[in-house]
Amino acid sequence: MRTFLTVFFKELIDNLRDRRSLASALILGPIFGPVLFAFVISLSIERSLDNADEVMELPVVGQEYAPNLVRYLESRNIDIVAGPESAAAAGEAVKDGVFDVVLVISEDFGRQLADSVPAKVELYSDRANTQGRREARRARDALHAYSRELAALRLAARGVNPLVLRPIDVDQVDVSTPSGRSAILLGMMSYFFIFALLMGGMYLAIDTTAGERERGSLEPLLALPVTRDRLILGKIIATCLFMALSLMLSLISFFFALKFMPLQELGMTPNFGPKVVVAAFFLLAPFILLGASVMTLVASFTKSYKEAQTWLSVVLLAPTLPILIVSLLTLRPRLEFMFVPSLSQHLLLIDMVKNEPVNVLHVVISVTSTLLLGGLLTWLCARLYRREGLLG
Repeated sequence: MRTFLTVFFKELIDNLRDRRSLASALILGPIFGPVLFAFVISLSIERSLDNADEVMELPVVGQEYAPNLVRYLESRNIDIVAGPESAAAAGEAVKDGVFDVVLVISEDFGRQLADSVPAKVELYSDRANTQGRREARRARDALHAYSRELAALRLAARGVNPLVLRPIDVDQVDVSTPSGRSAILLGMMSYFFIFALLMGGMYLAIDTTAGERERGSLEPLLALPVTRDRLILGKIIATCLFMALSLMLSLISFFFALKFMPLQELGMTPNFGPKVVVAAFFLLAPFILLGASVMTLVASFTKSYKEAQTWLSVVLLAPTLPILIVSLLTLRPRLEFMFVPSLSQHLLLIDMVKNEPVNVLHVVISVTSTLLLGGLLTWLCARLYRREGLLG
């Protein structure tokens, strides 16, 4: 134990001296990630919300041909302004970004309405433009509402109840909870947690293996009266410590970042209080040993610091791929998923954020399987550290 602690504190002090790597591992990943995530989500929420109270300017070509339609649009908080000279010019104006949306009313609009045939209008927009797509959707909804009102008036004038056109009244019942709805946007949190966790120990895992080999300090270290098993175990545990610090900082950063996100405007209330933060830390903690052993194992086969960085960049992405796939498929926790590290932690964390009851058996399987795999890889690292080709 004494020799193990000596190796542990040696690696701990060496990593603390490298302030640039330490800042990158414990600041950029755990803190910058949640801040960027909160900023992007907040911006997306603001852009996706349709504010009916906000006045929207809509250029209209041929206003004089549909005065009633123009007045109806103005009643929907749409300010009608002069548009281009023709339909061709309207298309070019939208394409060049002069206008986001342009409505074109033909000369035959009034005659077509009088003849009870569909009166055609053209709504020019650019779907590649997010702002234009949002304004086009608002103008299209207003036009459809005007069309429905005209249809109801025509039926009433002919003595027909307008409800005849609605034989089925569909009433959608939403059984989701505010916490459950928040998982739609916050389902990627576990991706940031695992990524920050791995980033926290990556530089130390490289420095204690490929870095020492490149500096030539590995051979004197192996000559000391310390077994190689204790040597590699001390390096892995030191890496685990910084990964745990990175995970804790990431969880705390997300806890404060969520307070500045306008999720309530979408009817979302994430269940991510202090108790969930602590529970999430212990849920993800078993992955620390697995991540440290994997990175140490991969870095042991590299001959330089630069080569180790290249290979470990791939290792950073590998555990997050199951999370990305499951997030797209929106799968629910199942017994077989609990044997897959990172995936099991992601699914259980989503249940906690949604404030749903967590299956204790799933937690036990997730923690046990992840720890067993991490212990197996640690044992493999110790075995490989005995090989004579370790010095290159």
